[in-house]
Amino acid sequence: MKDPAKGPARHPAADPAHADVRWMRHALELARAAVDEGEVPVGAVIVHRGAVVAEGFNRTFLDIDPTAHAEVVALRRAAERFGDHRLLDTTLYVTLEPCAMCAGAIVLARVPRVVFGATDPKAGMVESLGTLLTDPRLNHRAEVTGGVLADESADLLRSFFRSRRKG
Repeated sequence: MKDPAKGPARHPAADPAHADVRWMRHALELARAAVDEGEVPVGAVIVHRGAVVAEGFNRTFLDIDPTAHAEVVALRRAAERFGDHRLLDTTLYVTLEPCAMCAGAIVLARVPRVVFGATDPKAGMVESLGTLLTDPRLNHRAEVTGGVLADESADLLRSFFRSRRKG
């Protein structure tokens, strides 16, 4: 694990009994469902007290909406279910490091913990290009764990984009 002052913790060896692995596998199932819909394979799950309260996958093409990233879809559904825009006592699992828009939404929703799979060197704002979720200047910071099933998440994305380039 990394020092929290130096960025997100890296997940220890994938122990299948670990809750983070369980929920990330669920997020990966959603990412695979996104592929079936022609969407970029990113899945997100919001868990509250050991149960899924909301989930989503990228829907930018389906909804013709640039804000319909997996995280935002899941956050909207969770807020609706809770009847509150603050998602206290939840954990967000997402297969790809959140972008600036999604990280901002996570901060506004006051999600206390975020677990992600693959890093996103071109748009990730959790550790790759910035550290929005842990920035001490903001009024909310999330505990972050990165790298959970990272290889599986990255392989799914690579495969998707490889097939798009060929098609």
